[in-house]
Amino acid sequence: MADSVDMSLEDRPTWEYKTIEPPKGLTKREVVDPTDELNRLGAEGWELVGPLDYDKGGTKLLILKRRVADE
Repeated sequence: MADSVDMSLEDRPTWEYKTIEPPKGLTKREVVDPTDELNRLGAEGWELVGPLDYDKGGTKLLILKRRVADE
């Protein structure tokens, strides 16, 4: 069994989450490259966690997280 690290609640990072819809093109079917938006959010400390996909394909939402600043 692997060693487990026992961190107190005070030592654990706290995360906040955000979802965004991938930008759509004129037909509302094709996805427009979200690089600019992701770079803007990355500069604010957001990190892409992954997509939330539809059952039959296609991305519904992009999930991002960032560490909550210590208060």
